[in-house]
Amino acid sequence: MGTRLVHLVTTRARAVLIVTALLAVVAGVFGAGAVGKLKGGGFDSPSFESARAKAALAELLHQQQANLVLLVTAPQGSTADSPAVAAQGRAAAARLAAQPGVTVVGSYWAAQGPAAAGLRSTNGTYALVLGRVLGDEDAVLKRAKELEPLFTGTTGGVRIQTGGAAQATVDINGQVTEDLGRAESIAIPLTLALLVLVFGSLVAGLLPLMIGGIAIIGTFAALSAIAAVTDVSIFALNLTTAMGLGLGIDYALLMVSRFREELAGGRETKDAVAVTVRTAGRTVLFSAATIAMALAALLVFPLYFLRSFAYAGIAVVAIAAAASLISMPALLTVLGPRVNKLRVGPRRSATPRSSGFWSRLSTLVMRRPVLAALPVAAIILLMGLPFLNVRFGLPDDRVIPAGQSQARSVGDVLRSDFSSQDSAAMSVVLPSVQGGTPAVAAYAKQLSALPDVARVDSPAGTFAHGSQVGPGRADLAVGSSAGVRVIPSVDAYSYAAQDLVRAVRGVAAPGERLVAGPSAELVDVKSGISGRLPLAAGLIVLTTFVLLFLFTGSVVLPLKALVINAITIGGVLGAMVWIFQQGHLSGLLDFTATPLTITMPLLMFCVAFGLSMDYEVFLLGRITEEHRAGADTVTAVSTGLERIGRLVSVAAALLAITFFAFASSKVSFIQMFGLGSGLAIVLDATLVRGVLVPALMRIMGPVNWWAPAPLARLHRRIGLREEIEVRPAPELVGAR
Repeated sequence: MGTRLVHLVTTRARAVLIVTALLAVVAGVFGAGAVGKLKGGGFDSPSFESARAKAALAELLHQQQANLVLLVTAPQGSTADSPAVAAQGRAAAARLAAQPGVTVVGSYWAAQGPAAAGLRSTNGTYALVLGRVLGDEDAVLKRAKELEPLFTGTTGGVRIQTGGAAQATVDINGQVTEDLGRAESIAIPLTLALLVLVFGSLVAGLLPLMIGGIAIIGTFAALSAIAAVTDVSIFALNLTTAMGLGLGIDYALLMVSRFREELAGGRETKDAVAVTVRTAGRTVLFSAATIAMALAALLVFPLYFLRSFAYAGIAVVAIAAAASLISMPALLTVLGPRVNKLRVGPRRSATPRSSGFWSRLSTLVMRRPVLAALPVAAIILLMGLPFLNVRFGLPDDRVIPAGQSQARSVGDVLRSDFSSQDSAAMSVVLPSVQGGTPAVAAYAKQLSALPDVARVDSPAGTFAHGSQVGPGRADLAVGSSAGVRVIPSVDAYSYAAQDLVRAVRGVAAPGERLVAGPSAELVDVKSGISGRLPLAAGLIVLTTFVLLFLFTGSVVLPLKALVINAITIGGVLGAMVWIFQQGHLSGLLDFTATPLTITMPLLMFCVAFGLSMDYEVFLLGRITEEHRAGADTVTAVSTGLERIGRLVSVAAALLAITFFAFASSKVSFIQMFGLGSGLAIVLDATLVRGVLVPALMRIMGPVNWWAPAPLARLHRRIGLREEIEVRPAPELVGAR
């Protein structure tokens, strides 16, 4: 691999570096505006019934689902019906209705009968004005930001707060942006300190950070370009920072370490660069391809939230790999032995020892492989048990800690002090049914008898518990179309609300019907994701198997890697259920236990799977190199692990730092993403690579390298093996 590439970077090194610098400047300028182009949603799809119902609701009935709540709080000793409170409530509703791009969906002081009761708290202290901020996600976010200061405040003891989905999006996006800066301020200094400590040289320590910086800047530019043609979620920035810094460091660490090793072994600079590109560079190429393919599986899902992480992940992997394979070798060519300049701390050997901690550990494990592997496998499987009871939801105001978000404060009141959830009503659209007919009345009456229904509003009457309790709403019938509002008595994202959606959809309607609302959106998201899971899993398994076969020439090693990584990630996901769903560590991390945001386990699986394969490729690359040099399996494993073990440990520590930094976030699903991904990296780089891998390779012995004869011939014909002289490097005194 890489003859022409080696020639380019060694003969045109300075030109390559100049082009790299120019591209980085252009990318920095172009990517500076990326944040303003990204969106805060992405948890639904136009293909879902709930989305089509929402569109039909607006188009046919001129109705809107509420996404903005004005919570009016009466002063002590008063109620929402007190004249002063009522006057301010009506005034707030009138001001909201007068705002451009906003409609009033409901107001306690304008409603009557059961509808009014649903907009008033059980103790009479609170009352609601429900509004809809119109437009796409960008327009809603911008307008909600503008409305918050206009309607938030206390006058004459009457307090008004803004809440609802629109305000929650504002609060979450603002918190994510703040958390991103905090995470970077934590990760970058720690990473630099660790790199300098590991390399013992400031020059060598800065090189990986340079590659990480290029990857982040380049990906910001890529996201800016992608956002010009399709929707991209702002949450993709978290992955960009974490993986850009982490993978850039991983790849540069591998390249720099191998280069220094070859220099220490007596090679001249150009020869050392050539060997580095053909060995470490080959590993980088396959690692990047494996991670990119794992993340590409996210493209099959209908939610642009998930697709955004695929855009960001593929871009950051590709740019990090390109910079490591082109810019880094050029820089190493220019630096030569000066890569070791500005030494910090005691002298450290650039050459791995033939016998050290990792060699002794792997040798010990391989003496009793079954005895060593069983406890580790048991621990990981026990970690995964809580995942059997996983529950899924969508993010709402509760992803931010209590007391740190206005939307959260309003949401807590809605959940605790109101008997019905009018702000989370289901809207049933009957596109070809006239309102006010006996058929509509019978349908609404039947819906009202379903469990967890507070009431049903329809043009033929208002119903509760199977009986009519009020007159119909004329605004729910327009022309030949009608609408029915089902107001639940349970939280919108609870399992009871999801069962209610299925029950509503199961009741025979007098014609075509479409169901919208937050609960319906969650049910549709779960269905949309589960329907694509087999395809995504198949793509991950197939592409990973093919790439690892091309890398190793074996069909056994790819299968072993797939099984181990799946078990490891299952253990991590179980730990996330234990922590974030069941609420353990909620006091330490300051979050509210809720069902897991449905997209996050899937995202974590793809990210953690790709990163686990990253270290698998690192390790297999060195073990395979030793095996092809004539070593038996035990020697190849112990020598390869010794030569790459310390590097994998350092790379894992550096990458884990960038992910663990996101555990400082105030948004619970970002905390889960950072903590879970970091835990997967640490677990993979310690127990898995240190114990399970050598144990299984020892058990399988020569079978590790087996492939059917036709595939073996195909692998030789493709010619992806590195062709270099493999020779042991001499040990230096004081090597660690």
